[in-house]
Amino acid sequence: MEILIKEILDKFFKTTQTTPQPKEPPISQAEVEALINAKLKEHAATIENGVAEKVIEKQNAGEDDYKLTSKQVEYALSLIDKVKDEFELAIAPTELTVKDLNRLIAYQRYKNKGTLINLLKKGVLKKK
Repeated sequence: MEILIKEILDKFFKTTQTTPQPKEPPISQAEVEALINAKLKEHAATIENGVAEKVIEKQNAGEDDYKLTSKQVEYALSLIDKVKDEFELAIAPTELTVKDLNRLIAYQRYKNKGTLINLLKKGVLKKK
């Protein structure tokens, strides 16, 4: 009986079982460098796209240089007709922009000659 207890105790305290470890091949230096280069290129492309989008947004956000629709062109021409005794259109009507239309509207509303002078400087209007 003493031997049986000794064998049981030996089994509990002297476990020689080892869990089998999966053998993973070591990663080579070339593979690590390739992964790093791929991630750096991906990151650079992401940053480049973000910068390009921000530049486009800044260009579009601060400017009213959008072309006019046909109805807006008609309205702008009618506003220019009201000052036809002093000024005439110096560019093609299709080249008028929203900023030009806003200046013409401002002149009609406030009778501020400075807005017409700005249109002269830009080359939209010319004196007769």
